[in-house]
Amino acid sequence: MANDAADPDIRPVLAALNNPATRRVYAQIVLEQGDPGDDLSPSRRKSALETLLSAGLVAHGEGRWTATDVFRGLLAAAPRRARPTGVERFLTPNGVIDRYPANAKDRRDLLAHVAEQILPGGEVLTERELNERLERHSTDVATLRRYLVDHDLVRRSPDGSRYTAAPA
Repeated sequence: MANDAADPDIRPVLAALNNPATRRVYAQIVLEQGDPGDDLSPSRRKSALETLLSAGLVAHGEGRWTATDVFRGLLAAAPRRARPTGVERFLTPNGVIDRYPANAKDRRDLLAHVAEQILPGGEVLTERELNERLERHSTDVATLRRYLVDHDLVRRSPDGSRYTAAPA
């Protein structure tokens, strides 16, 4: 069998399931619908069953075909993606905020992360310049700008024309 527990390989499984006739025979076996592949020519039926058998998708014993648990082994062997931690939990892979945390500390941490990236200490920006930088981090620039000001991470001039980083 090409796919055993010691050396799981998804390629034969995908190749087998890529063929419509083989996929139909596999479905018949999984759903226990009579004699699998009885609607195919004998040679196509034999080929489909051999493909499924060699991929580890099915087993044959006591005169009947049964589906195996090949997917459990494949999933167990697949590399796991590391779950993001910290502010990364709230960002897309491109660094755009995809949601604001409900937890106040997490929200503050996320906003501080953005503030550090867009406004290095001492820099003064116009609203337009600030918005251009915020566009890299959010699809809703006005909300993000308001949150940064409300959380005292960015200071807005009284006339609203200038923005600076709040002192730490």
